[in-house]
Formats: sequence, structure tokens, C-alpha cells
Amino acid sequence: MDMSQPVNGRISKLRSIMERNGLDYYLVTGTDAHLSEYVCPHWRTREFITGFSGSAGSVLVGMHEAFLWTDSRYFIQASQQLKGTCLTLMKDGEEGVPSIEEYLRKNASPSSRTGTCAAEISIRDYKEKKRLYERMGQAFVLCDDFLDEIWTDRPPLPETRIREMPAATAGKSREEKLATIREKLKEKGADYTIIASIDDIAWITNLRADDVPCNPVFLSYMFISQEKAVLFTSLYRFPASILGEVEKCIEVRPYDEVQTLLPSLSRGRAYYNDEKVNASFLSLLEPSLSLTGRDFSTDLKACKNPVELEGMRKSHVMDGAAFINAFSQVDFSKTDGTYNEIAISSLFAGEREKMKGYEGPSFSPISAFSSHGAMCHYSADEKSNASIDHDGLLVLDTGSQFAYGMTDLTRTLLFGDATEEQKRDYTLVLKGHLALMHQKFIYGTRGYQLDVLAKQFMWNEGMSFYHGTGHGVGFNLNVHEGPARISAMPIDVVLEEGMVVSDEPGIYKEGRHGIRIENLIAVKKAGRTEFGQFMEFENLTLVPYERKLIDIKLLTDGEISEINSYHEKVYESLYPFVREDARDYLREATLPL
Repeated sequence: MDMSQPVNGRISKLRSIMERNGLDYYLVTGTDAHLSEYVCPHWRTREFITGFSGSAGSVLVGMHEAFLWTDSRYFIQASQQLKGTCLTLMKDGEEGVPSIEEYLRKNASPSSRTGTCAAEISIRDYKEKKRLYERMGQAFVLCDDFLDEIWTDRPPLPETRIREMPAATAGKSREEKLATIREKLKEKGADYTIIASIDDIAWITNLRADDVPCNPVFLSYMFISQEKAVLFTSLYRFPASILGEVEKCIEVRPYDEVQTLLPSLSRGRAYYNDEKVNASFLSLLEPSLSLTGRDFSTDLKACKNPVELEGMRKSHVMDGAAFINAFSQVDFSKTDGTYNEIAISSLFAGEREKMKGYEGPSFSPISAFSSHGAMCHYSADEKSNASIDHDGLLVLDTGSQFAYGMTDLTRTLLFGDATEEQKRDYTLVLKGHLALMHQKFIYGTRGYQLDVLAKQFMWNEGMSFYHGTGHGVGFNLNVHEGPARISAMPIDVVLEEGMVVSDEPGIYKEGRHGIRIENLIAVKKAGRTEFGQFMEFENLTLVPYERKLIDIKLLTDGEISEINSYHEKVYESLYPFVREDARDYLREATLPL
């Protein structure tokens, strides 16, 4: 569909509203009232105003110009989707590309006014921008949601059905989690906390729903003090039996009552995450008394308990078996158009659906053949769906939500014959992937200190990648979970025992191919020496690497041993769970190099 006319028309209407409200610029953050990465259709404002469907980016609309800033994962996709519109792509992070504020400092008129929706920017971001703009001689102001006036067929807020996660699956009851949070409040010297992060709330309450596609969460806020816990969400979404159990320790009130009731609930000093609570709450949280920091639950849920870890291990066995069952049916020598991108991802999804406890995908699948693989977050649709009609690589990045855990897996598959360049690139990615996975490190290490391990072999060949090397992963929650991350960004978060992160280096060559290999790895203790406590990673993913793409000449004896040991474990772990007619494929895929 040609989006240029709808997009240009929408921007024209937005400019009329801006003029009426005395604004020179309007910022669209693309998030929701909970500052989420992935949002329900009601809050897909970035896509509505630009036509760009990626999950990251900021939009700045002026009276005569309009821009989309996004990161390297989406440069190719954004270039294509903005074509024909009045928007200019700003490649965030590239040399010479200004930030939004740098652009305004240089180009905006003195005393210009930039507005944004109060519900879609955090308190911290608002305060920082307000101070910065004042130093620039400009104003940054909070507004209503201007897009609501333009978006006449805007989807309503979702109210999907609540389901219970048993304490036996979660490893802890909601009463135990509330007790821990209350202890943390005492330690901080705070009287209550308000939580806006919806994945945190799902974890605390042991409840799940489907308000956001692929993320089993529900729109909600939560108030917790020593005496009381209140969950603000739609009451209509609860089965009576679950509501009765929840209300034994948590009062449930309608979602839209949070700001009305908060003044009567809050007594004393608040503690809240000013990166997650939106700016419409600013006047309610008594700034002179408030303490701010990361939600206690964010750190608690990041460190998976033994029950959660066992569920994650089981999830990866099921996922690995589904992979083998699916791809034992594929003839990888066929490059005559028999297969296409959607057919390949659908085949895998169909086998996952047969696994006990499977609840759905953990994110929208990436199935990217040939040049499409160079777009890190490409998503095939009926129009773009590429036929596998020549030799090439297919990047398949998919994941599963299980009732007892979650997976996130990327494998690069070879159809037909590989070029020497493809083999070299794949092997360099694999070497970095293995180097990170097998590295021991002293306790206190942050993710950014390990990032170069995954990039070192590419760098030596004059190549690199620009997305994060690893992100935290939730337990039957969000596929991207804070606070831990492995990337070049100096995020001050220690890699703690029980954290699950991804290990996913890649190489992307526009117009040619993409390669990515991703396993999930869990942080565990490795033993103590006279120098302190050492840590290591436990590999969770159980799916073979693409043996036909490995250039053994580029591997050390140690790396060959690591791959062979991994494939032996994959074979032994999956053999009891794959179909009998898939066992020959499993054996061949895991043979020693």
C-alpha cells in the first residue's frame, strides 16, 4: 500500500493542531503510557504518523519539515518505508547526524516551542529536556495527545482476559514477591511505590494476558505500601475465580482511576522509577519527598529463581525439538522457488504449536532471505515475501512463549551452495558467538566489558555490527528485558547469577546477505579463587549451527571442540523429543566437524 499520501495528509493535519496550540514542533516518542518498547495497536503512534513500522525511533514534526530518527537496525527498512513521504530519515549514531536537540539548537527559531504528549514521555526525560531547551532559549512543553484528533479509527485500549501463572511455575507466590518489595521499601526509607512498567506488574502479580502482541502483559499500574497493594486495571478482564484469589492480597481498581485515587492512597515518601512513570503523574508524586530509582521488581525478575531457570531449560528443549521436526522436512538443495520466507517461518511455528505448554510467539518472526537478511529487523509480509529461487542465506530469528518459560533463537540457514565470502562471514560471527558464551569473568563485570569478545574477529577483518550483542530476556514475559545488556553502551548493571541474556553477533551487507547467530545464556557461578568470585554462562539454546557454512580452516582446535561438544549435547538432549522420522536429520546436523 502506498503510505505517502496518508502520511503526508496526517502530518498536514498535525501541523494545523500545532499551530492552534502555539507549537513550532511536536515530538512523537512512539511509546505508550507505560514507556514500553512494544506497544498495543492503540499506541502505535510512530507508525501512524510516519508509516514506519519499526519498534524504535522518534519523530519530530515542524511546520515546514519532518524527521524520523532511528537506529542502525532499521536504516534500510526506514529508507524504504519513508519513500515518497515528506519525512527525512535521520540515521541515529552515524557521524554528522545531529540529535533532535542539536538539530533544534541549530535550526529552530529563538523562543520556539516543542510539545509532546505528557503520557508518552517519562518524568526523567521531560525534566531533562525541559532544562536543556531552557538553556537553548526554547521551551519544551507537555500536551494532550494531538494524534487522537487525527486518528479517527484508532483502536481502543485492550482488555484481554487475565490468566494465572501458578506459584509452582513462577517459583514464588505474589504474596512472597510483595513481601520482598516491602522490605526493599523499608531499606530505601520510602513509604510506598507506584509501578507503571507492565511487565514488572505481570511478574509481581503472577498474572498474564495478551494486551500487547507476543508480550503476555496487561495495561495496569500498581501501588504498594506496607499496608496495602492496589492493582489498577480493567476489572472486566478477570475470571471471577482469579479475581477472588488476587484480592486476598491485592485490591483491584479500574485502570483509569489511578490518578484520581493516588492522592488518597499516598502518604509519606514515594519511591518510583522516573524512567517508567510518565509525565502526567508529575504533580501527584510530591517531588520534594520522592525517591527515584529502578523498580525493585526489575532487578528481582531479572535474576531467575531455580524454578524459572528450569522452566527456561525445558522451553529450549521443546523449541529445539520443534526446530528439528520442522527442518527435517525441508530440502535445502532446492532453490527453485519451492519455498519462501513466510513458508519457512510458518513451518517452524507449526511445529512449535505442537509442543506442550506452547502459548505463541515471543515476538514477530524475522525470516529474511538473501539481501533481506541485511535488514536486522526485517519482517516479511505478503508483498515483500521473497521466494527462495537462488542460492543464498536465510536469517531466521524467532521465539516461543511457553507457560513455563521463553525462547529467542536465531539461526542462519543455507539454501543451495555457499560462497567463500558467506562461509568466512558466518565463521567470524560464530567465533565471536563462542568467545562470549565460553568466557569466564569476575563478579562485578558489566555487559559492556564483554561486548568486544563477540566483535573481535570481525574487527580484525574490518567488519562490525551496530545492534546490541545481548539483551536480557524475560520468563514468559517480554523478550527484551532490563536491566542487563551486552553492548558497547556503558550500562552500569552487574551481570548477576540467574540473569538470562542473548548472545547474538551478526554481519549485515546491504544488497548481499545477513548473518546472525543467537543463543540464550544464563549467568551462573563458576567458582571462587583467591582473586574473588568468578562467573560463567550456561548455554540454554539447543539448536545446531549451520555446519555447511563453517570454514573449519578459520577455527582453532578449541573452537572445534566447543562446537562438537555443543552438537553432542544438542543431539542427546533432543533425541527423545523429536519425531522418529526427524532423527536422521538431527544426527546429520550434529555430526562432529
